[in-house]
Amino acid sequence: MSEIQNKINKLIENRETARMGGGQTSIDKQHEKGKYTARERIQMLLDEGSFEEFDMFVTHRCYDFGMEKKHTFGDGVVTGYGTIDGRLVYVFAQDFTVTAGSLSLALADKICKVMDMAMRNGAPCIGLNDSGGARIQEGVNALAGYANIFQRNVMSSGVIPQISAIFGPCAGGAVYSPALTDFIIMKKNTSNMFLTGPKVVKTVTGEDVTQEQLGGAVVHTTKSGVAQFAVDTEEEGIALIRKLISYMPQNNMEDTPMALCTDNIARLEDSLNEIIPDNPNQAYDMYEVIKAIVDNGEFLESAASYAKNIITCFARFNGQSVGIIANQPKFMAGVLDINASRKAARFVRFCDAFNIPIVTLVDVPGFLPGTTQEYGGVITHGAKLLFAYCEATVPKVTVTLRKAYGGAYIVMSSKHIRGDINYAWPSAEIAVMGASGAVEVLYAKDLKAITDPAEKAKFIAEKEQEYRDLFSNPYNAARYGYIDDVIEPRNTRLRIIRALQSLATKRLQNPAKKHSNIPL
Repeated sequence: MSEIQNKINKLIENRETARMGGGQTSIDKQHEKGKYTARERIQMLLDEGSFEEFDMFVTHRCYDFGMEKKHTFGDGVVTGYGTIDGRLVYVFAQDFTVTAGSLSLALADKICKVMDMAMRNGAPCIGLNDSGGARIQEGVNALAGYANIFQRNVMSSGVIPQISAIFGPCAGGAVYSPALTDFIIMKKNTSNMFLTGPKVVKTVTGEDVTQEQLGGAVVHTTKSGVAQFAVDTEEEGIALIRKLISYMPQNNMEDTPMALCTDNIARLEDSLNEIIPDNPNQAYDMYEVIKAIVDNGEFLESAASYAKNIITCFARFNGQSVGIIANQPKFMAGVLDINASRKAARFVRFCDAFNIPIVTLVDVPGFLPGTTQEYGGVITHGAKLLFAYCEATVPKVTVTLRKAYGGAYIVMSSKHIRGDINYAWPSAEIAVMGASGAVEVLYAKDLKAITDPAEKAKFIAEKEQEYRDLFSNPYNAARYGYIDDVIEPRNTRLRIIRALQSLATKRLQNPAKKHSNIPL
């Protein structure tokens, strides 16, 4: 056998060794936990045969604590690029079978390389996280590795889409890379994210908590809002990444991909003419409105279990990808509070960064009152949503279905903050506040003077009706041009599609600045 053939055989052998990661025993342990390996995850994520791997033969550079005797090809992360539905993406998947996927400087360098390439080539970057954290043996070098990744996360933000899937542990400093990305997907029961683990929590605060209670998928998608999606299986999580990517452009310089629309753009939805209850205090389900107007009734909701009083989702109108923000009257009457404001502001800013038009469906009675909200900074958090809408330069189409009261009317993509096309249903009520509250303010002196309860009730009823006649319709706002048209509810789909078509060539730039100072 020739020398060349020997070298080729050695290459083939080394590749096989690298592909085994930490070895068959470690792979078996990973499978016993109900987890896939890094390579299996990548294989599921990317189009068949499209994966091109980088740095298969990288090893760590640590010689302390006996690490010089433990060198594994790849060193705990698999990196490279491939395609999803034919579109280029870059990917890294932490390999728990190698030193529990702990982060060394060499491992971080591998991740940084694919992040740099994703930026240079204008393609999304996807991270599949399953790691025991910093490699303690490397000390400050491991921390430097994390910092190098974080810096790239920040530089990539708003330039290329970044998606993180958490399929195992993610603790300490490691949590900040996913937190800096656009969307986080967590698998229930096997994934967790926290800065300090249960033992430290017990020592410092005396609290007894499990890893799942402290930072599991359910916690972060319902209580903290750190993650946007919780999935039951890794297969579901990976399918979700593929679907999520389909709504996004490759980078901030491109438009969203167009899909083939098989749904009639002029489809009438008669159910919408009757969906608003006669009683203004009665709820209805905003999901029914969304399903009725988007292509084929399909949408992908982000942060579905967090701040349910507002809905944020991706959908399509005539094949065009859009972001929808909608108040949900069925939950807390659709009121805006701290969590809803933060959730919606983040979504608006993502859409604006990546040229995704924004459709806003409004039915909002105002901001949630109370000391909990005020002490929690609802003013600042509400300002985030206001800031996001004001700053957004993408096409913005707004439909007011029912209530639009006070500051919340302004915040929800009104004409005054550069809403491009603002429609209203005949059921729209645009006013400073509801009728009962307005009458209490406007006629406070008169009400004090009336002592007879029956007479007072009659007076209140008459004045509330006067107020409703004036404001419980969209025509007062339409008089001033704040509403572009009052539309029949069943025509909403067609009117939104036509509005988006007319805005396809929109050009709007904000003043030149280093960056804005969003109220954080």
